[in-house]
Amino acid sequence: MGVRSFDRPRERPAPRILEGHWLSGEQALVELNRMSLLVAVKANCDGCLDIVTSSLDALHDVDVIFVSATVLEDAAWASSRHPVLVAPALLETLEVRWPPFYVLIDPSTERVLTEGVVFGPGQVAAEIERFLST
Repeated sequence: MGVRSFDRPRERPAPRILEGHWLSGEQALVELNRMSLLVAVKANCDGCLDIVTSSLDALHDVDVIFVSATVLEDAAWASSRHPVLVAPALLETLEVRWPPFYVLIDPSTERVLTEGVVFGPGQVAAEIERFLST
């Protein structure tokens, strides 16, 4: 069975510099320098925890940044293989409301190219592939 996102992409502006703080509390400014995949996650979400603890080998052609609107205090997040940026304003700007969800950003145009629901790294890689080969 091949799962895929069914949301219709909405091309829109996206910031090139992301502001927030890491789960550790340290302030963060992240500049996007190449195609970047922002993955929205939240607490008490099994799908979110699955992607944050997954290998991202299938997504090697993009920078992957995990973003949460709130601090993830659940002990389960301690097993995360990847840092999580806490940036509620960023998710609001990108109009992301229902994690696990992704947006693919082209920093050269400062635009969201595509978006969708996250089922796993392989599914997301397949959905964004056509945007990376141009």
